[in-house]
Amino acid sequence: MSPAREDAKAGLCFDRVSYSWPCGTKALERCSFTVPGPGLWMLVGSNGSGKSTLFRIICGLISPQSGMVQQNLRPALVFQNPDHQLLLPSCGSELLLNLPPGLSRNNQRSRINRLMEQVGLAGMAGRPIHTLSGGQKQRLAIAGALASEATLLLLDEPTALLDPTSQTAILSTVQQLCHRSKSPLTALWITHRLEELDHADGAARMERGRVGSWHSGPALRTRLEPLAVRHG
Repeated sequence: MSPAREDAKAGLCFDRVSYSWPCGTKALERCSFTVPGPGLWMLVGSNGSGKSTLFRIICGLISPQSGMVQQNLRPALVFQNPDHQLLLPSCGSELLLNLPPGLSRNNQRSRINRLMEQVGLAGMAGRPIHTLSGGQKQRLAIAGALASEATLLLLDEPTALLDPTSQTAILSTVQQLCHRSKSPLTALWITHRLEELDHADGAARMERGRVGSWHSGPALRTRLEPLAVRHG
């Protein structure tokens, strides 16, 4: 049975999706997988395995050349480097840019303060972005995704440029958003750090344009660590 028929209510489902770049490089090859529901789902794979192409299709930047994508969620991308997506001078103005139009000024202020609190930046709406640490910038980028009313966070190695303390803070923030009692989020997180898999609700390996089966994060880490040592 195809993934699309297997779980029609899933938030995101790829059914035999293929995509090749104009140069002829195959990025996705009959890729099928389903994100079952809210939670923190991680993909691990080497460069060239198709992860970036997968995110571009989910965001609607490119379309599958064959196969089908079923999506009932609103995606927002969080870049590896937050400086590439934070555009305005202050935290509050950055979130204001992403809020839906038509809100009153009081509602805007209330929404911004609530978003800042959700990502651990309470009281910092007036703070200049250039004064933030890398981890704080990444949490602000996540708040910007929430401001756009995203229900699917696409996180492209969001801890790659951060120190260990900030890495832990970002993981904790996303976990809390994915497991909150009201409107829990779905997050698809690309990582090269095998230790991060321990925090996932499910993890899969991506290779040669396909996503493998979901496993528990620790189980997949145990399987992959010997390979990482061998190729290290």
